[in-house]
Formats: sequence, C-alpha cells, structure tokens
Amino acid sequence: MPASPAVAHAPAARSPIKVLVADDSAVVRGLVSRWLGEAGHEVVATAPNGRAAVDALARCSPDVVLLDIEMPELDGIQALPLILAKQPGVQVVMMSTLTQRNADVSLRCLSLGAVDYIPKPESNRGVTTSDGFRNDLIERIRVFGTARARRRTALAPAEVPSAASHPAAAPVSRLSGAVTLRPRPRSVAAPRALLIGSSTGGPRAVGEVLEKIGAPTLRRLPVLIVQHMPPVFTAVFAEHLSARVGLPAAEGKADERVQPGRIYVAPGGRHMRLAGTAAEPVIRLDDGPPVNFCRPAVDVMFLDAATLFGGATLSVILTGMGSDGTAGARALVEAGGILLAQDEATSTVWGMPGSVAKAGLCHALLPLPEIGPALRSAIAERA
Repeated sequence: MPASPAVAHAPAARSPIKVLVADDSAVVRGLVSRWLGEAGHEVVATAPNGRAAVDALARCSPDVVLLDIEMPELDGIQALPLILAKQPGVQVVMMSTLTQRNADVSLRCLSLGAVDYIPKPESNRGVTTSDGFRNDLIERIRVFGTARARRRTALAPAEVPSAASHPAAAPVSRLSGAVTLRPRPRSVAAPRALLIGSSTGGPRAVGEVLEKIGAPTLRRLPVLIVQHMPPVFTAVFAEHLSARVGLPAAEGKADERVQPGRIYVAPGGRHMRLAGTAAEPVIRLDDGPPVNFCRPAVDVMFLDAATLFGGATLSVILTGMGSDGTAGARALVEAGGILLAQDEATSTVWGMPGSVAKAGLCHALLPLPEIGPALRSAIAERA
C-alpha cells in the first residue's frame, strides 16, 4: 500500500462516519478514537476482542469496522464472517503488523469480504509516532464510510446486500455517468504481455480476473502486476495468485528475464521497470522516489512497457484509490495497445479506473466478472 499524502483533519461537513474500533491494545483503541474524532468521524464503540465487536454491532450499527487480526478470545479472521453475517454490507478494514503470517491472514480476509487492510506498526510507540499509519487510516475511513453511506442511499429497502457481495458496490444506474470509450486500433499486434494495475480492493479483483482468463490462455504471455502493497504482502499475494491460477507467480527480481506463462508481481516498496528488447524483456527494480505517492507505481511499469512493446500489449486498470496508471495508460494506448478498466459499480474504489475512463483512454469499461473473459478472447484472437 502506498504512502498517503497528508490528510486534512478538519471536521467533516456531512454526517460523521460511524466507526467501531476492535483492537486488543487499549493504547491503539484510544489513539485511533482520538484521531478519528479529530477528523470529524464518530467512534460509536470500541472492543478489546472479536467477540465484543460482534456483540456491539446491534447497539451501534457502524459504517466501518476497524478489525485487528491478533486478539484474544475471538481473533479478526474468526470475527469477520460473524460481523458480515450480523450486519451485511458493513465495511470491514483489517489491521495487522507486517509479518508473513499476518499478510497471509489479511489476504484471506479480503477473500472473505473485508474491503481493505492497513499495515500497523509493530509497537504501541510506533503507532503513536507514525504519521503514515494515521493518515492511511483516516483516508480509508473516509473512503469506505462514504461508500457505505452512498450504498445505503442507493439501495431500496428490499435490496439488502449479502455478505458475499462486493461491499462497496452499488447499482450501475446510480453510479458512473457516460464516459467516452476509445475506438479499437485497426491494426492489432499479437500481445507480448498482459499488464495489470490495481490498488484498494485489487487483490481479490486481480485473482478473479486471472482465474477467469485461465491458465491455458495465460501460458501464452507473461503477466506483470503492480498492486499497491507494502513489503512482505506482495510476496504472499504472489503465492495466493499461484495457488489460485495454477501458474508460477512471484515477486519480480532484478535482471530476471520475463517469460510467458509466469506472473510477476512488483515487490512492495520498489518500482518494477522493464528493459531489454520486446523479444527478451528483463525486469529492473528501482528504489527511486514514489510516483503518484506510490512505490511501486503503475505508471512506471506502464511507461516502460509502452516503450518496449509498443502496441503489443493488453492492459487493465482495476479498483483502487487515486489516479496512478493514467499517464502510463495514455502512453500504452497511443502506442497502439489495448486498455480495459473496471466499472464503478464493481470497484471497491473507482479512483484509478475512473481516472483512465474519464480521460477517454479505455477501449472497454467492464464489470469485474466480464474482464477476464474479455481478456481471454482478446489474447486468443490476437494470437
């Protein structure tokens, strides 16, 4: 997850977002409650464990639940399905320290219905002094609380979402306005790479897209992914993709040759670049400054791919906050490549895909379930 820009802490103009904070540390509960109050939100309950969080739901009806993974009596992954069953549609954001186990649990929680996760400093002192953690937390409460309020307004009383539904989704008719789609290029080159950019909500979306393309089709070309994630998480994310899709998947390594049938995930905290030739591309890792407040950044990989492959690319921008990927997408489509984007209704956050759509860079704007089949067809046709 990228470092976030500074967040203004002025009181919110609209009704405050209601938050339940579940963490076994009294220090964390107190600090988070204070920060959210200063940002204009309302902490309606705190809980020292998952059982207390589940019990508090009926009393406080929160918009967002901040749920720590490691808690006594009932931990985060045990409490999550109970919370979603008791209050369908509530936005659950997991909190966890940066360990391999917690990264694995956090990603499993996303597949169970959590909307996002926030890496938490390992110590209470780290929590106290980390402006990045504070800003990330406040920004995510704002984004997901707003999505929850919008969904409540958009849905008729009979249209109560199930716990298995995309928590931030809302009816298509209530969401994205008209966007101008880019006409398909007349001359179409066989693709040399599939490029994917994503952020908030991306781990679940990327997995679904690749699974629906299918391993037989994906063996024809390499898949290069920039998912905004911290170190440790990206390695575990790659392992999850490999198990789900049935192809080798790992973090990209410096000077590694890019080969068909393999999935390369940009390592957390480093830009993943491309060099070499179109016939023999290689990965370069870059510790340069963040781009669009992100490292890894989608723009960095997309811009290199446009130079290296020209029009021989298929690319997709999936759910995520911000506008990372727009500059790179422009370079790709101007070189003759094909770009798809996820629609607003199925995006957890329609920031990145919304940015490329509003810029008129998409050849297709599709709901998540249709993106994989569309890419599978495009790969087969162009091959």
